[in-house]
Amino acid sequence: MAMLARRLTDSLYVEAMLLADEARAYFDASYQGDGREALEPFDRVLFSCESLKVTTRLMHIIAWLLTQRAVDAGELSRDQVREPSRRLGPAVASDDAGLNRLPEAARKLIATSVDLYRRVERLDAGTGDDVLTTSSARHLLHRLSQSF
Repeated sequence: MAMLARRLTDSLYVEAMLLADEARAYFDASYQGDGREALEPFDRVLFSCESLKVTTRLMHIIAWLLTQRAVDAGELSRDQVREPSRRLGPAVASDDAGLNRLPEAARKLIATSVDLYRRVERLDAGTGDDVLTTSSARHLLHRLSQSF
């Protein structure tokens, strides 16, 4: 979003990075025998696929947020941000039926990544809109100051 407030961008970026670190630690530990080994073979494949989906969601989110920072820093124009290659990348949906077969910690990470992705997706949907660069109140104050 071209006019995304810096604090919101920074907050979402921190949230995404913390979640990425948490997911990496969890899935790395699981691959080292801490939970994945207890799963049935089909569920291990499902577990691996879901870990890749979480990672993909988070990388799309982080890339999108870095793009917003580049706009804020003046490194990219608003027109460049509207290009499809600068938009939020697509995320493959998780298989709800299969999620119940996974450990609760994995389900929680998956759900959290989906929630974060959906929030950023709503912001990305507004990127093409011509949004005021300032709040409505500041815009009104500016108009009032121009009148006097």
